[in-house]
Amino acid sequence: MTDLLFLGIDGGGTKCRARLRNEQGDLLGEGTGGPSNIRLDPDVVWNSILTACREALSQAGLQESDLGRVHAGMGAAGAGQTSAVERLLARSHPFASFEIETDAHTAWLGAFNGGDGAILIVGTGSCGYGGVSGQCHYVGGWGYEVSDEGSGAAIGRELLRHCIWAHDGRAPSTPLSDAVLAEFKNDLEILVDWVGKARPSDYGRYAPLVLDYAERRDPLGIELVASAAAGLGLIATRLLDLGAPAICLFGGLAEPMRPWLPPPVQRTIAPPMADAVDGAILLARTAMAERLS
Repeated sequence: MTDLLFLGIDGGGTKCRARLRNEQGDLLGEGTGGPSNIRLDPDVVWNSILTACREALSQAGLQESDLGRVHAGMGAAGAGQTSAVERLLARSHPFASFEIETDAHTAWLGAFNGGDGAILIVGTGSCGYGGVSGQCHYVGGWGYEVSDEGSGAAIGRELLRHCIWAHDGRAPSTPLSDAVLAEFKNDLEILVDWVGKARPSDYGRYAPLVLDYAERRDPLGIELVASAAAGLGLIATRLLDLGAPAICLFGGLAEPMRPWLPPPVQRTIAPPMADAVDGAILLARTAMAERLS
């Protein structure tokens, strides 16, 4: 068997997705694996990747030995860190070829088939990414400590900041601040201990609560969501100013936040042509075509 096979891999912090297509683009199989943010231990990441790949191969009626004729592309969380990419690629891989890019890049490739456009990722973190006339740009996405405006982690961080203000009497209490402070037994020492151990996902779990209270017209909930939407609006506006004709939304908070975005941004939102996994397949296809040209 000499037919070309293309594999797309979407590697995230909690799971890994793989999709196998033939040269004609027909779907042959799909699979999932565990955490695959490439800042993790390379052994963990490769185990997640290969678990997803084996499942996709199995669905296609193929064996693991067939990976040797598979051209793979991967969009990975953490791939913006050069040292993490080098650490992953220090391990040998079983593919005919293997290309790796950031998950934002492959999401953009899938959304616009490599054409002009931009994406806005709104999840635990946030990031803008766009490509116009072959030039790609990142906007934001530098971590919730200093960036990631409008993300779940940033919303949670600001919620706790405002709850401290309410506790101190620097800002009015609301049902939302009362509910959150009650979780910490109205004791700021307990809250500060929690902050010392909290991860972005811990902050991010407060975002649905804030959105829920905002829908109930809680003043603090409305203030936090409106501020988050304004931050996302600035990211989107910068992408549009760079020439992007349209924006696709990605991430678990994208749809809940969409109605809160500025109207000029909302009018540019378009559905993606394909997802990040097919974007990773396009990455593999393009790289192979360039090698042959």
